[in-house]
Order: sequence, then C-alpha cells, then structure tokens
Amino acid sequence: MKKWKSTTALVAAALLALGGSALPSMAAPENAPGQTVKSHVVERPEAAAGYWTAEKMRNAIPGDILAERAIERGGKAGAAQAERGAEKKIRGAAPKAKPIGKGGGKQTIAVKETPVSHVGKVFFTLGGQNYVCSGNSIISSNSNTVSTAGHCLNEGPGAFATNFVFVPAYDNGSAPYGQWVAQELHAPSAWVNSGDMAYDTGFAVVAPLNGKNLNDAVGASGVQFNADRGLGYKAFGYPAANPFNGQELFSCLDGNSSNDPYNPQFNSQGIDCDMTGGSSGGPWFLGTGSNGYQNSVNSYGYGSNSTTMYGPYWGSTIYNTYATASN
Repeated sequence: MKKWKSTTALVAAALLALGGSALPSMAAPENAPGQTVKSHVVERPEAAAGYWTAEKMRNAIPGDILAERAIERGGKAGAAQAERGAEKKIRGAAPKAKPIGKGGGKQTIAVKETPVSHVGKVFFTLGGQNYVCSGNSIISSNSNTVSTAGHCLNEGPGAFATNFVFVPAYDNGSAPYGQWVAQELHAPSAWVNSGDMAYDTGFAVVAPLNGKNLNDAVGASGVQFNADRGLGYKAFGYPAANPFNGQELFSCLDGNSSNDPYNPQFNSQGIDCDMTGGSSGGPWFLGTGSNGYQNSVNSYGYGSNSTTMYGPYWGSTIYNTYATASN
C-alpha cells in the first residue's frame, strides 16, 4: 500500500448527532457570494450497480492521492468560509447499529471499531482509475444523502466521479446493506472550480435500494454547521495504506481540535489521528461516539508518518451544499 507523501491529504470525516426526531423542512441555500454550489446529475447511475466486483474493490486506489494533487495545484482558500453564519443543527435518525468497544492491537493512535451501520466506504472512478474513500449516511429531506470529502467525488478542479457507490458497514469484503448507487453529486463551487481545501466536502444522493431509502435501511447522522472551533471529535474511516489494509473500520478520538499551523488559509482544524489514505471522507462526530452530530470529514495530513488529521470547517458554504443535496 502507498504511504502518504509530503502534503498528502487524508480522509476528512464529519458526522453528527443521532437523535430520533423528524427532519424539519430544509432551509434554502443562502447563495451568498462565494458560497455557491456545483451539482452533477449522473447520466446512467445503473451502470455502477454491476461495476464494483470484489476484486475491483480490493484494488481501488486510496483517494488521498487526489487531495494531494489538489494541494499541489494550489488548494487556495477563499474568504467566504471564514464568514461564519448562524449555527445550524439538524438531528438524525437512530442508527441500526453502534460500535461496541475498541479492538485492534496495532501500535497506532487509531483503534479498530466494530462496523457502524451508517458509516461505510465509497468507491468511484476518476480519470479512468478506481479509487476508494470513506463516507457516512446523514439525515436529509430525501433520506438518501451521503457525506464524504470533496476530493472523493470531484477532482478539484475537474470532472465529477463516475461509478460512485456507497457501501455502508463494509467489513472485510462483506457488504451487509448492499451497494448504493449515486444519482447526484454535489460540492462547493470553490472546490469544483479551484480545489480550494477550505471546502473539501461533498455530498452524494444515492438511489433507493430494494425499495428502501438509505436513512431507513442504515440510520442517519445528524449534522451541524457554523459550530464553535476547537471542539472535541471522534473521527471514523477505513484507512488502507500501511499499517492498515482498508478492510476494517477505525476511529480516532481527540478532545481538542486545533488550527492547521502550516496552511492557515485552509481554515481547517486538526485532531490527533494517524489514519492513512482510504479514510478520506470519513465523518467527524462531535463528542466521543458515532451518535454525535457530524461536523467535518477526514481531509488531509502531512507526511507518511503524520499523526494529525485535518478536516474542513463546516460553515455556511458547506451548509449550502448540504441543503442543495438534501432537497
């Protein structure tokens, strides 16, 4: 497996609270300058349904290399993300399963988790190559929305992915809830147009499977935007580069996030975590479990032995993207 190179991007994950209330009507995107959204309708979503064999999944390239390329192309941040808007929290639906303790045995910060029903892997094709990242089922008006990193569904800048599927609760090749095929992909315009690392978040709308919506089948995390900085998180993902193999779910827990001191223009926050490529797009939950509000995703790290994972601040621009995807 490929190790991180200098400025290689890791997974950014942010999933939020799992409550039991009904979803309120989604507010329309604010559409402030610099906060616009780019959306892509998949022309033939059914083509992805039979594309991902077990062999293709095993051989998929960890998606952190895509974030690394975006950083190398510039990854400059705009001013809109720093303009924090009103705090927004949307409660989620209770999940079908929760993690039961820590496992592992590897000498890493990240610890092995029992599969979580709403957290999974995402597989997709960009530039003729197959990639893998992580993702999460989140509460939405359409009941079929998945969060991930922007670089896991769009080149930033560049084309949108094809063959995009979400595999919740993936575990050692097992897909207990099946493969959920994307019908729409959404990302902030600042990511799609210039690969701005401040906006490295995307949302996929998947098609119902076997007559069920995603939220009903696996549960859904609540989400929160424009929260305070410096909060504590538990991040989840499927790291694939050494010493991990991408076959199991891992997590990192840190009580205090801190700003990126190397590229402050990214406006991101970091937590103690050594998950590697493949964990990109995994959710960050506020608090100490997988039942908190999602508030970021695994995005990037520095160096092959990085012990800090950075994730984008979920402000008004990312809320607008979520609201667009959710409706």
